[in-house]
Amino acid sequence: MPALMKFLHLFAAMAWLGGVTFMLFALRPVAAEQLAPPQRLALIAQVLRRFFALVWIAIAVLLLTGLAMLLGVGMKHAPMGWHLMLGIGLLMFALFGHLYFGPFRRLKLAVSASDWPEGGRRVAQIAALAMANLVLGALAIAAVFFLA
Repeated sequence: MPALMKFLHLFAAMAWLGGVTFMLFALRPVAAEQLAPPQRLALIAQVLRRFFALVWIAIAVLLLTGLAMLLGVGMKHAPMGWHLMLGIGLLMFALFGHLYFGPFRRLKLAVSASDWPEGGRRVAQIAALAMANLVLGALAIAAVFFLA
């Protein structure tokens, strides 16, 4: 069972952070180079809609497996890196919630209203928040790797 928990935990983290990396460093720059705002923003909104559905699942898996592993050894006996990962992970979840219910919701509204300047602002805001989460994810992994 511990091996399955670790596998699911790592898989969920890879799916979330890998998707963020793809969005920031592949999809967004190429879409900006190749597409006009109406097509670019509609594409990004639809891609994010699908990706964010997966992120919600990843968050659930990360919470369930992370807490199961942490409580399995006991909070008192868990390595410092595990505690840091939990704290950083909770911050990441909160940041994603803000991103999803704030800028992403407003991006969808802007695309529906054909308000391309507003949509562009929201995509930039989403990218900044996603970059923050990517950095936090790297710190959480480093905490477990170096402090466990």
